[in-house]
Amino acid sequence: MKHLDEYRDPVLARRLLTELRATATRPWALMEVCGGQTHTIVRQGIDELLPAGIRMVHGPGCPVCVTPLETVDKAIAIASRPGVVFTSYGDMLRVPGTTGDLVGVKARGGDVRVVYTPLDAVRIAREHPDREVVFFAVGFETTAPANAMAVLEAARTGVRNFSALVSHVLVPPAITAILDAPDNEVQGFLAAGHVCAVMGWTQYEPIAARYRVPIVVTGFEPLDLLEGILLAVRQLEDGRAEVENQYARAVRRSGNTAAQDAIGRVFRIIDRTWRGVGPIPASGLALAEEFAEFDAESRFAVGEVTAREAPECIAGDILRGTKLPTDCTAYGRACTPRNPLGAPMVSSEGTCAAFHNAGRGLEM
Repeated sequence: MKHLDEYRDPVLARRLLTELRATATRPWALMEVCGGQTHTIVRQGIDELLPAGIRMVHGPGCPVCVTPLETVDKAIAIASRPGVVFTSYGDMLRVPGTTGDLVGVKARGGDVRVVYTPLDAVRIAREHPDREVVFFAVGFETTAPANAMAVLEAARTGVRNFSALVSHVLVPPAITAILDAPDNEVQGFLAAGHVCAVMGWTQYEPIAARYRVPIVVTGFEPLDLLEGILLAVRQLEDGRAEVENQYARAVRRSGNTAAQDAIGRVFRIIDRTWRGVGPIPASGLALAEEFAEFDAESRFAVGEVTAREAPECIAGDILRGTKLPTDCTAYGRACTPRNPLGAPMVSSEGTCAAFHNAGRGLEM
């Protein structure tokens, strides 16, 4: 398939691996930030093909996985109320809260619907003025522009029965938190190409300079990742710490300024707690005061919901990159894609799901 096959060429992959083996003279630990990148790495076995000593640490870049448990419980509480139509992307429906998930709410008669764009939620609200329609607005910078446009459209057209339960998170503060951690071993990063397509990479330049780490904006296909790894290792071997753009076919340094303007108008930056990671300063987005009337958390008064994780789940360690799914005693036993204990086993970008789908560590 054109525009895919050329980035999966096994001949070119072998050439990149040969060059990588010739370049690496010492052990290096790299983190791919995005869960989509993790799935490609694990599914294609890229981490098992790398030269000895080059280690991939799987990062917290799965937005479903880092959405706080409390927020999932708030979503369940709102969706359970009569007169509410709760809308979401499909990957959030099976994320476990403290006592259930959104699929369970739907099974009990709640009106929970999968939508493909937040503008669908605005349309549903317009068509059903007697119902409260809520959209579960989660994700990194990639989904923030569309969610911002939904709020702007609701405000412009006077759709007051629409609201959003917002739990956006930002990548650069998470990278900084990882680098500041006392047990950090990561020496270079593969930045998420789709995030940088929106935001550009200027925010990463001071991080690379301050912490002396290479950051390579990288795509999602096998050759993208192999080239991104090669560029990062080459920088480390040369003693350089710069931001490089492997994903030149999709990313510019300035990013998408129109999308950034929409984000800046609708949202404000706040401190955010990441599931399994903890609080990270200035790492989240919430609705700006101008659009506070569309805040579902305030509208439904669920701000005081508290939650607790399953004690046997080590999702936090996995999201921080300090452990692998195969280190978890519940992995593949009590925790499977059909019966997940933690979000990384649910999401299409979760590390646990990636390992399980690839058969890693499973008894056959």
